[in-house]
Amino acid sequence: MQEIEEGTKAFSTFRVLNGDANVMEREQLFRNMAQLFSFVSDRCDDEQVIQYDEVLCQLAELVEVEARAHVAKLLAPLDRAPGTVVVKLANDVIEVAKPLLEFSSVLSDDDLIDIVANQSEDHRVAVASRHAVAERVSDAITEHGDKVSISRLVRNTKAELGQYAIERLVALAAKDGDIADDLRNRPDIDWGSLRNEIDNAANKVLDEIGQASVDPVTAGKINSVVYNRMRNRAGFNSQEWKVAYNQVKALADRKQLDERALIRFARFGYGHHCAAALTVMLRVGPEVLVKWLAMQDYVAITVALRAAGLSPDLFEAVVATMPWRDLPTEADKVNVRARFEALSAEEAAGIFELWRAHAFRKRGAYGDVMGYA
Repeated sequence: MQEIEEGTKAFSTFRVLNGDANVMEREQLFRNMAQLFSFVSDRCDDEQVIQYDEVLCQLAELVEVEARAHVAKLLAPLDRAPGTVVVKLANDVIEVAKPLLEFSSVLSDDDLIDIVANQSEDHRVAVASRHAVAERVSDAITEHGDKVSISRLVRNTKAELGQYAIERLVALAAKDGDIADDLRNRPDIDWGSLRNEIDNAANKVLDEIGQASVDPVTAGKINSVVYNRMRNRAGFNSQEWKVAYNQVKALADRKQLDERALIRFARFGYGHHCAAALTVMLRVGPEVLVKWLAMQDYVAITVALRAAGLSPDLFEAVVATMPWRDLPTEADKVNVRARFEALSAEEAAGIFELWRAHAFRKRGAYGDVMGYA
C-alpha cells in the first residue's frame, strides 16, 4: 500500500499534468489511474482517495470523450469512488455520464437532483432508470423531465412516487394516454387512499381518466386500494448504511460535508446519512455509531453531538431521524434534549476526548464515565 501511495503522489509531478504530453499519453495515464484505483479502492484510506480524486480530475480536463467514458464505466460499479471526479463525469456528455447515472451508488440524491435540473433529457432518462429512485429525485424528474424520462420513471417500479410527483403525473395523464396507462399499471399506488392526499384538481383528472378508459374491475381496485408507500422508519439497514456511508465519504472528498449537509439530511429524513456523517465529523469508526444505534444509546450520542457543537434544534432533529433499533418515543426526545442542554460543551468535549484516548482499551474511560462494563 505504501508503494501505491508513493506512486499516486508521484503522478502529481508528471509532465502529463502540466500539459507537456501528447493526447495518447494523457489518455493512457487517465485509464491506468482509474484501473489501478478500481483494483485497490476497498483498501485505500481517505487521503489516498483524495489523491486519486485530484489527479483524475486534472486528467479529465485533458482527455477526449472516449477516455472519459472508459473511466466512467470503471468507476460506476465501485462502492467507494473519488467523489469529485464521479460528479464531474456524471455531469459530462451522456456518453460519459450514463453508466454513473444508472449505477453509481456514490452519487447522492442531491447530486442527481442537480443533474436532473441542469442537464439533458438523456441524463434524466438515465437517472429514471436507476435500480432505486428516491422520492425527491422522482419529484425533480416530474418537474424538469419530458415525456421520455417521465415515462421511464413511471415504469420503474423501484422509483418512489410521492404526493408531489403523483399530482404532476396525474395532470400529465389527463393529456397523455400512455402515461395514464403506465400509472394504472403501478402496483404500489392505491388510488382510494391517495384521493384524500392530492388536491381537488388532480382528483377531477383521476375521475376523467377513470371514466374514459378504466374497466370496471380496474376501477374497483383504484377505488379500494391504499397508496402503498408506508415504510418503517425505525431500524438499521445494512445495505442503506453502506450506500449512505460511501455517499457521505464522497461528499467529504469534495469538502462539502459540513453542518449544512447534516441539516439537509435531517430535514429530508435521511437517517442513515445522518449517522454516517457523524462518523466522519466525529472521527470515529462506523462500527461505533452502529453500536450506539443498536444499543439505543442516547447517552453516547448526546455526549458526542454536544462535543461536536451542534445546536439543540439540530441535535433534536438528528436524534429523531437516525435509524435507531426502535423509534424514539416523544418522552425519549424530551429527555434526550433536556440532557443535551444540561451538559456543557466543555464537559462533553472532555468526556468525549477521554473516551477517544482510551478507545482501544478493554474498558475505556468513556465507558467508565457512562457506566458501561
